[in-house]
Amino acid sequence: MSSDNASQTPVHNPDQHIIVAASDCPPEKSKNQDKNEAKRKAKMEKLLAKQAAGKATTPDAAAAAPKKEKEPKAAPKPKPAFVNTTPVGEKKDMTEPMADSYNPVAVESAWYSWWETRDFFAPKTGPNGEISPKGRFVMVAPPPNVTGKLHIGHAMFVAIQDSIVRWNRMRGITTLFVPGCDHAGISTQVVVEKQLWKNEKLTRHDLGREAFVDRVWDYKNQYAGAIMNQFRRLGASYDWPRERFSLDDMLTRATRETFVRMFNDGIIYRSSRLVNWCHHMNTALSSLEVENLELTGPTMLSIPGYPAEEKFEFGVMIHFAYQVEDSDERIIIATTRIETMLGDTAIAIHPDDERYKHLHGKFVRHPFVDRRIPIITDAECVDMELGTGAVKMTPAHAYDDYDVGKRHNLELINLLNEDGTFNENAGLYSGMLRFRVRKQIIEDLKAKGLYVDTVGHAMSVPICPKSNDIIEPLMKPQWWVKSKQLAEPAMQAVRDGRLEIAPLASEMEWFRWLENINDWCISRQLWWGHRIPAYFVRIAGRSDDSCDGDYWVAGHTEADARKRAEEKFPGVEFELEQDPDVLDTWFSSGLWPFAVLGWPESTDDFKKYYPTSLLETGWDILFFWVARMVMLGIYLTGEVPFRKVFCHALVRDAQGRKMSKSLGNVIDPIDVIEGISLEQLHARLEAGNIDPREVKKAKIGQSKDYPDGIPECGTDALRFTLCAYTSSGRDMNLNVMRVDGYRKFCNKLWNATRFALMKLGEDFVPSTDAALTGHESLAERWILHRLNVAARNASAALTDMNFMAATTAVHSFWLHELCDVYIEYIKPITTPDANAAARHSAQQTLFTCLDQGLKLLHPFMPFVTEELWQRLPRRASETSPSISVSAYPESRSDYENTQAESEFELIMSITKAGRSLTADYNVLSKSTFFISNASNASHALVSAQSDGIVTLIKGCQSVTSLAPEEPVPAGCALVPVSDEVAIHLLVRGQVDIDQEIGKIEKKVAKVTGLKDGLVVKTKVPNYETNVPEEVRETNASKIGDYEAEINVLQKAIETFLTLKGSS
Repeated sequence: MSSDNASQTPVHNPDQHIIVAASDCPPEKSKNQDKNEAKRKAKMEKLLAKQAAGKATTPDAAAAAPKKEKEPKAAPKPKPAFVNTTPVGEKKDMTEPMADSYNPVAVESAWYSWWETRDFFAPKTGPNGEISPKGRFVMVAPPPNVTGKLHIGHAMFVAIQDSIVRWNRMRGITTLFVPGCDHAGISTQVVVEKQLWKNEKLTRHDLGREAFVDRVWDYKNQYAGAIMNQFRRLGASYDWPRERFSLDDMLTRATRETFVRMFNDGIIYRSSRLVNWCHHMNTALSSLEVENLELTGPTMLSIPGYPAEEKFEFGVMIHFAYQVEDSDERIIIATTRIETMLGDTAIAIHPDDERYKHLHGKFVRHPFVDRRIPIITDAECVDMELGTGAVKMTPAHAYDDYDVGKRHNLELINLLNEDGTFNENAGLYSGMLRFRVRKQIIEDLKAKGLYVDTVGHAMSVPICPKSNDIIEPLMKPQWWVKSKQLAEPAMQAVRDGRLEIAPLASEMEWFRWLENINDWCISRQLWWGHRIPAYFVRIAGRSDDSCDGDYWVAGHTEADARKRAEEKFPGVEFELEQDPDVLDTWFSSGLWPFAVLGWPESTDDFKKYYPTSLLETGWDILFFWVARMVMLGIYLTGEVPFRKVFCHALVRDAQGRKMSKSLGNVIDPIDVIEGISLEQLHARLEAGNIDPREVKKAKIGQSKDYPDGIPECGTDALRFTLCAYTSSGRDMNLNVMRVDGYRKFCNKLWNATRFALMKLGEDFVPSTDAALTGHESLAERWILHRLNVAARNASAALTDMNFMAATTAVHSFWLHELCDVYIEYIKPITTPDANAAARHSAQQTLFTCLDQGLKLLHPFMPFVTEELWQRLPRRASETSPSISVSAYPESRSDYENTQAESEFELIMSITKAGRSLTADYNVLSKSTFFISNASNASHALVSAQSDGIVTLIKGCQSVTSLAPEEPVPAGCALVPVSDEVAIHLLVRGQVDIDQEIGKIEKKVAKVTGLKDGLVVKTKVPNYETNVPEEVRETNASKIGDYEAEINVLQKAIETFLTLKGSS
């Protein structure tokens, strides 16, 4: 330890305590005495005199003194409820004194309407509308469905997107954030139909199309406003004058233009093909909209449209026989959908299967309808090793069978009506509901001796997520999009770097899906939505097939369509019939990034702000929405609609479960902001549209997850939590109580700023700029360096869309560096009797940290940062009226100071070691420390910072820096801090050693009992086989923790015994 460099890497080990009777350091004469030397020597002389005089006062004597009874504290008086008196749109009065503590209701009031009135969220351009030289940032917000209120998933995308937008706006970039709402065709129609039946016992057909659509508009007008207000509560800094709705005139114009253009280009075509049909809602769904219910074996399910008590069996394979024509031979067939055998038009076998070669070209007879069914050979669809090697073909009701049917020119026999009943092709079963046919056919097969057996079978059941109905493949004439020719340019855009998709897992999925894309069915048999602008040309005196696309035209209006029909069929008499169907919601949503900017018109907004900069969304709609926007964007505009796609994780509950109304874990963000009782949560369930059978289950879930309800957390805490949780993973489990933890962080900000303002004083005037004066103390240089690091790390993380790292950088600066260290450290410097120059410099640095720290935090916590920033005095150079349009902190070269960081980290290591010593030896007040130094440099450094160390160690009364030649007083416990520095706590005479040993022995006994009890549980017979692996791992981990704790406690006893022996 011969170096004079005080900036050594700390090697502090809190368990490495050494008892010292006297210093072993060789006596060296100090060459560098500072101005505190006399004071330090006086302290040493006083201490040595006390030790020489003996132990006049012992801890036992102090303990014998009678203790004063503490009077019980009176319960705090409840604070009056906050009342917002600021007129809407006006700025909040900041001359009122700051409240004693943080109140999110008070803090979040008034600011948003002021921001909106002042037009802070509009894109800032030059005098002639030009984009800022720093660039532009444009984002269109994913439009939520107008089917009710927002949930916590929406709050997450607001938190992420608005943080990025606010950050870019503060960087001086021309920033546009466009809000809007989607009409959500199926979802909204289902909700309104449920309400109509629940309240009036009417169906949409009772009202008629026009009246029903009017009802849906009423619903939209009611809930869209509520949703937009929720966005305001969440602090989303949208440019509200540009708000859009997917059925407004601008979007309708774009949607019709797209259909007409794609129809005329031959990309949209009409065809009768299999679609995913929901009988309960009488509409087709795209494959992406269908969810699969995975069954591992026999399962009884309830089906919409049937009585609740009537259930049907799924997860089974049924074997039955077909009789070979003119033979006693039978072929055994296996199926999971026995009712579809009424539409069988072939039995397929492998051409090389020796068991059936004698049946090539033969027929079987259908047992229930008058039909000869051919036995065909097909090597592509039949696996000889699977089942019986014979497969029934129902090309009108199964996708794979449909492909086989096309290859073999098989008849397509449709069995189903749109309402789920069987039609006349089903013979005796005509008019029966499909799953009742299932039951009846099994009985009828048994009667004919053709039933073989039923066995359990794992399977996927396709489900409509909106109605829970089981999807059936059904032949329907629909409009389709040729997707492959649109997919290739979308993939190429990623390959050549014009479009970036993050994280990498999502990019891989992008190619996997687009490479295997199928044509897209865009027809929906609904009334709410964009009615398809296609017209069937019914020529007088002819009965042309409406399935034939040659007899259709498309136009923006009927007049436009008529003109096209006249050109296509000159000189003939005809009538036009518009397709009653509406377009798939995702078709119009796919136009969102450019339609909201005025496309197909070449508007100023479109020319200035397209393509957009970023699309931020959940990975679950990468194909529903994102891929379609890219395909349509490139096709219609020639450019990718955005430069980057960032897919965030999906929010799940604390147990990792998907948010579901039936589980009762769907969280309204306003309930987290305002707080809500368990009883109120239950009441919400009862008032909602949830099936009464699910309400009881949901209540149980709520009682388990929120036994005490949800505490009031405020918007800022919610936003910060959601950003802090965000990573590149697929899912995130949200514990609402963590939001409450960040509410406490808001309170910390409040109290720190309030205290800092007191230290600054009412007459404080910040310097014109934040430049260094050259007179800053070590602590100032350190905190400004750490501010620089925080600013650099936060911006780098936001650039990389790493919100977890960004929030960590800002949170750590505020909590662990500014609040816990710097503000505490400068308390002695900012007292009225402190050196005036030092006090002024510390105040200026404190102001810089508050001002810049609030700006760093603003993108994540807009309300509390605005409130606190408005209470700060202003630099003469600060012209921003709001923190939301102020400059975001940037890294400064003059603040970069690694030497100050290294030196101050040594001081912090000393402080941490001192805190550890006081806790380990239970010297919690009037603690006395000595710092031994191997070099004059470290001695000088510690001497200069000793007052700050005293401030940071609770209960510390003095810290003395020892020159290299000075002895350490006897009876001290030691912790090495670095290879040059060690800290010594005077223990002898401060604690009753036997009493402390007794306390630790009691802890050892308690922990040993817990460990032994758990060990006994692991010794039960068959423990390894009967107890789940995760439980065994948890038990082993707990036993290890107990043993480690016992080991630490035993070492503490040994340390005290050593100290006792040295007395």
